[in-house]
Amino acid sequence: MKHNLLTVKKAVNGDGGALESLLVMEERMLYAKALSYVGNKEDALYVIQETAYRAFIGIKKLRNIDYFSTWLFRILIRECYTLLKKKGQMIPYDERELMIRLESKQDKPNHRPILEEALSQLKPSFRVVIILFYYHDLSISDIAVITDKPVGTIKTNLRRARKQLKIDLEGSDLVSETATY
Repeated sequence: MKHNLLTVKKAVNGDGGALESLLVMEERMLYAKALSYVGNKEDALYVIQETAYRAFIGIKKLRNIDYFSTWLFRILIRECYTLLKKKGQMIPYDERELMIRLESKQDKPNHRPILEEALSQLKPSFRVVIILFYYHDLSISDIAVITDKPVGTIKTNLRRARKQLKIDLEGSDLVSETATY
């Protein structure tokens, strides 16, 4: 959202009312983003409250007033991940921890060992992207934030991982002759 730069400048200079008006303007988008991350209304409202607090405390650190919205959303995303981590719902991005969690799942279908074997053969960077994208239903941009890598790198790793998995699984019973990717 494009903001009045004068209002942002006032907020950076310590005007609480200016910051409040900026937060009110971003309210709907903050709520929608928080809800998409944490999954319920109460947690989303808590995250927005924490984001507003962090914004109030750190507004003087805003380097470029043109990027106020971006700055604010980065705070929101960090607060979402902090909350999810506290609740034990944070998705680990360390490949060993991801594999341990996958293996500990109780409801394994019959084809799971073949798929897990194929996953374990992938490069760690490919494995992490596949697991986060398919097992945890994260978007490419969310994976980029979690792994602290560019979106383009995530897309490339996902494409290469899919290609490698297709090659590895073609001989198994898991992939039929008519499957398309």
